[in-house]
Amino acid sequence: MLMGENDGAGSAPVIIPPSWEEAAEFIAREGDTAPPPIAVICGPKNSGKSTFSRYLLNTLLSRYKKVGYLDTDVGQPEFFLPGCLSVHIIDERISDLRSWSLKSPDRCCFFGDVSSKRDPQAYLGHVRGLYDYFLGEHYKFYEKQALPLIINTPGWVKGTGYDLLVEMLKYISPTHVVQVRISAERKNLPKGAFWLDGEHYGSLHLIDIYSARTDFFNQSVLTRKDAGTLRDRRLFEYFKLCFPSDLDIKTNKDLAYALASLCPYEVPFSRLKVKHLHCQVPNSEVFHSLNATIVGLAINSGKPPSSFSQQCVGLGIVRGIDIKNDRIYVITPVPIHNLQKVDLLLQGLIEIPTGFLQVRRCLSPYMATNVLHKLPEKDE
Repeated sequence: MLMGENDGAGSAPVIIPPSWEEAAEFIAREGDTAPPPIAVICGPKNSGKSTFSRYLLNTLLSRYKKVGYLDTDVGQPEFFLPGCLSVHIIDERISDLRSWSLKSPDRCCFFGDVSSKRDPQAYLGHVRGLYDYFLGEHYKFYEKQALPLIINTPGWVKGTGYDLLVEMLKYISPTHVVQVRISAERKNLPKGAFWLDGEHYGSLHLIDIYSARTDFFNQSVLTRKDAGTLRDRRLFEYFKLCFPSDLDIKTNKDLAYALASLCPYEVPFSRLKVKHLHCQVPNSEVFHSLNATIVGLAINSGKPPSSFSQQCVGLGIVRGIDIKNDRIYVITPVPIHNLQKVDLLLQGLIEIPTGFLQVRRCLSPYMATNVLHKLPEKDE
């Protein structure tokens, strides 16, 4: 089965193997006589998990008006930004199965790194919190509003990555687990319900499918450089939302000049709490550490900042900090009604792409003159 159109560069459309079609149809049909499916998609990196997840999403939308999607891949997220875990409620089919699309999440947590290895327990806490949120809000049988859920997982399936996947599967107890396998068997997950240690798994359905594409040497198709480029592209598309859609912004340099001229939001710094996610920062260095960084904009709701209940409403670039006047200047596409609720800044390790800094004039005419360390300047 062919899906999607050519991209104009001579690439072929996505080919959906019959086994993928059968697997997706089986999962979708199960909801006719049972609760809506909760399907976990797992397998090694570049095996096609995201493509199958998109295809399954389209298949489920032929039977349900809406489908939940829990994205746990902080390095290559499906619908949102690097460093984030998110729940989405999707009501439209995906027209191109080959590419990601940026969508506003129903719920989001900012982990602050592109790999879970730096803080596995915090990562697992976010996964559990988002899953519990979905169950509480969108899986209500008594109100007949239960939605199916697709859970896409990272491709790190060895070592700590494997251990995290085991813990996720034990906590979620999905109705279906789809393993996407590749020809290099040593890179695959163990067959069967590997996370249950031989326990009886009842009505769980295990489905194995094989990748629709493998390279000649059975190596990873997506290099580290490619992955970084894709993350930068996601941030480009996100911060481009700061401007009207008819503004001609096509390159990093276009966006850099636009951001440099944009009037930032001005927020009293004293009303914000700051949490550093993956490092310890002395109080005397907080201002310097935040300036010219990407931060998660979160609503803490009065709970301890160490909890996993924070709701991240989006990301922002700290443009400058005016210590004297108790002001922090932030650039973000987050709507003002959501931004006014933000009381917590989460600083992780998500860096501003260097392409955003390709502009001599980094000081906006709308900013105060005594702000701390403006954005770094870089010659054209």
